[in-house]
Amino acid sequence: MGHVSVAPTEIERPESREAPVEVPEPDVPWATLVHNDPVNLMSYVTYVFQSYFGYPKDKAKKLMMDVHHKGRAVVSTGSREEMERDVQAMHGYGLWATLTQDR
Repeated sequence: MGHVSVAPTEIERPESREAPVEVPEPDVPWATLVHNDPVNLMSYVTYVFQSYFGYPKDKAKKLMMDVHHKGRAVVSTGSREEMERDVQAMHGYGLWATLTQDR
């Protein structure tokens, strides 16, 4: 038997297409909103903002007035986890608070 020489077969490979690079969106800050309610006194809401957030009386009062007159106020911004914590804290004080993305 003779030896037959076979040339190696060339395999065509498709052009490598890299997956598109996903550019992460900038981390849009989250916000804690406190809403107006018919239950809590304005002085109590001011007290909560001072004691929990450590806001000076003037800032706490301004935020409380926004809640009272505008129906809500952004009381803190940050990461989602931080804002979830703040919303839970506001609920603990008996305030109506929600979480939203601050755009």
